[in-house]
Amino acid sequence: VQLQAFGGGLVQAGGSLRLSCAASPSGRTFRSYRMAWFRQGPGKEREFVGFIERSGGNSLYADSVKGRFTISRDNAKNAVYLQMNSLKPEDTAVYYCAGDASIIYSSIGDYTKYSNWGHGTQVTVSS
Repeated sequence: VQLQAFGGGLVQAGGSLRLSCAASPSGRTFRSYRMAWFRQGPGKEREFVGFIERSGGNSLYADSVKGRFTISRDNAKNAVYLQMNSLKPEDTAVYYCAGDASIIYSSIGDYTKYSNWGHGTQVTVSS
């Protein structure tokens, strides 16, 4: 599956942004893929943000974003979203969507286990 993330930008602390990730499945349907968002801040390693199950019925978040970020997906539109509220300067990063049809649940937070990545979108939160 080809992925493309967009929707980043510059926002003040406390503000909101909604990122989108458009998928172009090849061979498999989009609902076959477990999807996740990761981010990479300046000088930092790529870190897990959140995950959503194939059906959209289950999601999981990093502690740093829990209660502020929400992941959703629309399998009919081949898209996954990341709603980010109450943004903080430490949320500044390049955000990536990732997907994999075969990843096991115990690995969903490990970016090395995802085989499909979109180009990142920059999110900058000013204080």
